Amino acid sequence: MQYAPVVVALPIADRPTSYRFYSDGLGLEAVGEPAEDGVPEPLQFTLNDGLRVMLVPTGGFGWVIGGHEVARRGQSECVVSLPAATPAEVDELVGRARAAGADVVVEPGPQPWGYTGTFADPDGHLWTVLADAH
Repeated sequence: MQYAPVVVALPIADRPTSYRFYSDGLGLEAVGEPAEDGVPEPLQFTLNDGLRVMLVPTGGFGWVIGGHEVARRGQSECVVSLPAATPAEVDELVGRARAAGADVVVEPGPQPWGYTGTFADPDGHLWTVLADAH
């Protein structure tokens, strides 16, 4: 059985802020027609043909997770990893994220597993950009 696209849902505080960060800052393509506030509803971005990220206001996120609690800002249960072809691409994407308001939590640099940098989006979700070591 195959599931495509896979959709990763992340809770957010503010739709317009997240929309600008992901579209203008990271250059991702939003899916869907704009709602009354000018932001697509549901707010989804295509990462590749098989994966989307859906950004859900924290209040609505509770409809999906039931009695579980949304993690507080600064607590992460997952890290989304984006591939890069070269260390320069890692630097460029982390730089774009920083310019769009991200908090860079690990500056780009070499690690035993490759060249990587990690940033937190406006809601504190962690994204790492990785160019594999060859």
